[in-house]
Amino acid sequence: MADQVQLFGVWGSFFGRRVEVALRLKGVQFEYVEEDLYNKSPSLLKYNPVHKKIPQRGPPDTRGDNMLHNGNPLAESLVILEYIDETWKHNPIFPKDPYERARARFWAKFIDEKLWPVVRKALGSKEEKEQREAIGETHEHLETLESELKEKKFFGGESWGYLDIAAMVIIWLGIAQEALGVEFIPKEKFPRLHKWQQRLVEDAVFKECVPPREKLGAFFKARFGSSAASK
Repeated sequence: MADQVQLFGVWGSFFGRRVEVALRLKGVQFEYVEEDLYNKSPSLLKYNPVHKKIPQRGPPDTRGDNMLHNGNPLAESLVILEYIDETWKHNPIFPKDPYERARARFWAKFIDEKLWPVVRKALGSKEEKEQREAIGETHEHLETLESELKEKKFFGGESWGYLDIAAMVIIWLGIAQEALGVEFIPKEKFPRLHKWQQRLVEDAVFKECVPPREKLGAFFKARFGSSAASK
């Protein structure tokens, strides 16, 4: 019997797109279900215990990282990526070496727990000082990732893998920079990350999963443009 896979996502969320990249890389057939986090569907409330128990306050965090596999619900994109790699063994996304796997997990956690919160603050801040400080923190975290990338083509080495998928937020940052005119990731300051980003978006699987730049840029302008324009 064929696997039944559903991906609950928000089109502009890099969290959900992480899962889509992994599924497409593995060649897993899935049904995509677009979600509105302002008006959560019965399926999302049923299968995601966090969304079920915690009411939404204010603008939603556009995560949408939920998957259903043969009736079994999974939440949180990094957890789902591990599940996908362990369930479908071909085209592995994790390093074979245990130490390298642990390092990849560490840096993925750094991205979600350190980088992403200050990016959200920088995007949504309505005060110039607060945004400036958040952009400064964003640059500090990106410098750390630039150093980790070193001279490698990808975080995974010669080919991309789990950590490259986890770092998709950097692609979103580049598009936000173009749309809002705010220097989140200036090329002269982060040349390695810019080259990495270009290699990634040229890959056929990634190209299929990253939303059109114009559409995502319009989303950033509509949601955050007034904050940027007020500076």
